[in-house]
Parts: sequence; structure tokens; C-alpha cells
Amino acid sequence: MVSKTQSIPGVNVDPAELQKFATLAHRWWDPNSEFKPLHDINPLRLQLIDELAGLQGKRVVDVGCGGGILSESMSARGADVTGIDLGEKALKVAELHRLESGANVNYRLIEVEALAQEQPGSFDVVTCMEMLEHVPDPAAVVRACATLVKQGGHVFFSTLNRNPKSYLFAVIGAEYVLNMLPKGTHEYAKFIKPSELAEWAREAGLTVSGMRGMSYNPLRKHYSLGTDVSVNYIMHTVK
Repeated sequence: MVSKTQSIPGVNVDPAELQKFATLAHRWWDPNSEFKPLHDINPLRLQLIDELAGLQGKRVVDVGCGGGILSESMSARGADVTGIDLGEKALKVAELHRLESGANVNYRLIEVEALAQEQPGSFDVVTCMEMLEHVPDPAAVVRACATLVKQGGHVFFSTLNRNPKSYLFAVIGAEYVLNMLPKGTHEYAKFIKPSELAEWAREAGLTVSGMRGMSYNPLRKHYSLGTDVSVNYIMHTVK
């Protein structure tokens, strides 16, 4: 059962963003739905996280877990996973899928800032994937993630770079040409340059260990990790 916090949500949340995903929540685990890109990239980012942080036996919190695609896959690698989100419908879908799969994931309807106050320094690994570009104050999320992780622990962020190429690929291409994502999924002004994210991480007491880019080949319909961080990128930090 999804547990709820006693705090009042809404401090660092955009209701319109929550509504976008609430409308599609029932399709979260359909690999051919609007969430197909998440299913396709999940093995790549899972492998990267496991290689760099070693998930077996680790306590992990997945911030902005949505329907639980990454949360469940990290659990399958031997991690004790807590998935948190403010999307109640998505969490209900995640919980139903967890009951079917038997994954060792505890889902909670709680803000990351509230969890950071409740359990500072409690997690070996913190993941925050495809969330920062959907909140009003992404730097506050970075600070909360830094608070949650243990000294020597790992924090992973993934988001979208802000430049003309990312607008062309992530908005025009993905939403309007290839129809990979629903129109209006992303707001270009909220995209985050790696330099900005790195600065927020350093201010929060995290050291940037590396970055990997996520690229998509529309002809082969194939995703890959590499050095090109001009569109999607994953930043690995250590406390």
C-alpha cells in the first residue's frame, strides 16, 4: 500500500505537470504507449547506475519514480528501493505492478524535500531521472537529494540540455514529428544546462564524477549512451 506523508504537498510542484502524467498513468507499464521511450532507455541507465554505484544490497531512493519502471529494475538488481512521487495515480499504478511482480519497492507519496528532513543521510544511492525539468525549483530538489544520500554515496540526475539542438530533437522531433511523446510533455524554458546542474550539485555538497549523453537514432529506433550530452544527459555525483 502506498504510504502518505503528513506534510502538505505543493511547495515545489507544478499542478499542470502532475496532471499531464496523471492523465496517462494507466498506460505507464505499456511498452508501446507514450511511455515507450522510458521503457527503451531504462536498461541503459540501469546498467550505468549499477556499474558506477553497485546496486546489490544498497538502500536506494528513486525520486520522481512515476509508475516505477526504474524502481523495479533496481530492485531486481538486489537493491532495497524506496520510490517517491507526488503523482498519486502513477503511484497507484506502481503499487499494483509491484504486487504482480513481487518487487522489493516501498512507494511513498511524499515530496523529496520532506523525505530529506525525515531521513537525512539514509541512502547509499539516490536517482532523480527526468524530473528536474518538471518542477519550479530544480535546485531545491538537488539539495534534497544531496541531503538524502550518505557520505560517500552516489546521486544520479538525468535531464534535458537547453540549446537549439535539444529543442529541435526533444520537442519538435520527439513530440511533433516522430510522435514519440505527447505534445506539451516538455517546456523548453525548463531545460537545464549541464553547467547549471553541476553548479547546483557543488553548492549542495556533491562532487560531479562524470556525465553520459543519451542519443536516439530515429532510423534504427535505437538509444545509446555516449559522450554527446547536447540533448539528454545523465550526471553522476558523489557526496
